[in-house]
Amino acid sequence: MNDAQDNGSEEEHPGMSDQELNEIIESLCLSKVEEFILLGYEHVTGKDIWDCVSDRYRKTGLPSLHQIVNDILSLKSTAFMNWMTISMYRGAQF
Repeated sequence: MNDAQDNGSEEEHPGMSDQELNEIIESLCLSKVEEFILLGYEHVTGKDIWDCVSDRYRKTGLPSLHQIVNDILSLKSTAFMNWMTISMYRGAQF
C-alpha cells in the first residue's frame, strides 16, 4: 500500500507525511476487509482492497484524501469481485 508515495502525496495532501497517509489508507482498507469477511469473502486482504481502489488512480494520480476515504468505504463487494475477475484475465497474481 505504499503507492501513495509513488503518486506525489505531498502535492495532493499538504501537511501530511507519506507515512501518515499510508497508515490512514491501510486502516481504511483493513476496515473494508473486515466488512467483506462478514459477507463471506474470507481471503481478501488490505492490499487487494487498495489495489482495486488505486487502480482508478493510475492515470490521474491520487485524489484528495476525502475522495480516497469515500472510494474505499463505498467499495461494493460486486465491484471488487468484478475488478478481481478482470485482473485475473489480465494476468495479475493473487
